[in-house]
Amino acid sequence: MLSQEELFEAVDALLEDEQPTLPPPAERARLRGAAGVTQARLAQALQSTTQTVKNWENGRSEPRTPRLQAYLRLLEGWVERYPRP
Repeated sequence: MLSQEELFEAVDALLEDEQPTLPPPAERARLRGAAGVTQARLAQALQSTTQTVKNWENGRSEPRTPRLQAYLRLLEGWVERYPRP
């Protein structure tokens, strides 16, 4: 019989295998707006272009590594600060 620790290790391994999931494009835009950050400022922080950020927020494209992880980290922080009403 497996111990609780072994089960938790197995579950943690599954969690680590998951691909990061971004919020829907409209939610990305809402969070950025709630934080008072312009698309240009976000693009500068992620060393990208304003058009690229617009595309992410319109659902025309998705960020790729390494920007994906940085963008996801930022969005997760904003989700905590600016939850949906």
